[in-house]
Amino acid sequence: MHRSRVYAILIDTPEAEAANAAAFWSAALGVRTEALPSEPQFTTLHEAIPGLVTAIQAVEDVPRYHLDIETDDVEAETARLIGLGATQVSQWQECRVLRAPGGHLLCVLPVESDPDVFGVQAKIWP
Repeated sequence: MHRSRVYAILIDTPEAEAANAAAFWSAALGVRTEALPSEPQFTTLHEAIPGLVTAIQAVEDVPRYHLDIETDDVEAETARLIGLGATQVSQWQECRVLRAPGGHLLCVLPVESDPDVFGVQAKIWP
């Protein structure tokens, strides 16, 4: 048995356009941004979607959106999603990058949110 929940929505943007994208989304949504010094590829859009982390992610790829799913068991959640039809594309640190049917990317990562929030909001899977 393990638990998981949607943790974040990322606006993946080519590196050269990331600063412009952050400025646009900040103004469009009326929120402030914060660059993360420890992870410079991310710029957070504070409270853009209440209850979810929303951020611009500078990528060396095409623009797209993707979801991050946090879990207390990355292996079990990855296996569950693969069983539903996803395929694993890559691994980055502890994160598993999957492609869902239809072509959309999603990441499975260890719990990032406050443990109390995770405990209340996560779904329990057999």
